[in-house]
Amino acid sequence: MSIEAVIWDFGGVFTTSPFEAFNRYEAQRGLPLDLIRTINATNPHENAWALFERSEIDAAGFDARFAEEARALGHALRGAEVLPLLSGDVRPRMIEALAACKARFKVGCITNNVQGAGHGAGMASTTAKAAQVAEIMGMFDSVIESSKIGLRKPDPRIYQMMCELLDVEPAACVYLDDLGINCKPAAQLGMTAIKVQSEAQALADLARVTGLSF
Repeated sequence: MSIEAVIWDFGGVFTTSPFEAFNRYEAQRGLPLDLIRTINATNPHENAWALFERSEIDAAGFDARFAEEARALGHALRGAEVLPLLSGDVRPRMIEALAACKARFKVGCITNNVQGAGHGAGMASTTAKAAQVAEIMGMFDSVIESSKIGLRKPDPRIYQMMCELLDVEPAACVYLDDLGINCKPAAQLGMTAIKVQSEAQALADLARVTGLSF
């Protein structure tokens, strides 16, 4: 089946990876490398991150619950310390790729995000960056935010919901995400999944599957 739609994650795809910010903060605090990712990966469907991204707890609840999860692993780290690290820098070449894809295909965005942290859908650290993110979001034909619908990746239903919004079959879609756990259900549904490990790699892979040049 030919490609009809390109569906994108936001953070770590259109922006630099928050994992880099996590590691810098861990080094500054003298915490183990990848501690934050380890906490996030422990009980991934019902932990503080999962509940917050589905809007089942607020920022205060996330702060406290995340601290409990860190304490269970033997470390002192509050959720409020982690939230400012979520906002990355925009990657201009990815925006150009989005514009090129939009000229030829339907485009959608599925983002796991939270309400009450930063500004806007991208949880930006400043109002200026939030305005930049809002401009990018305006380019998509459809946007799904986990915090608004109470459903988050990697739940297969969120990908199916996007296909319904774009009126396409999964097999006609390309999906980009920086997390393998989120690419897996997309691929299982029949999408061509691209794990974003770097900007250059993602653009090369996207060019190969779409036939476009970036």
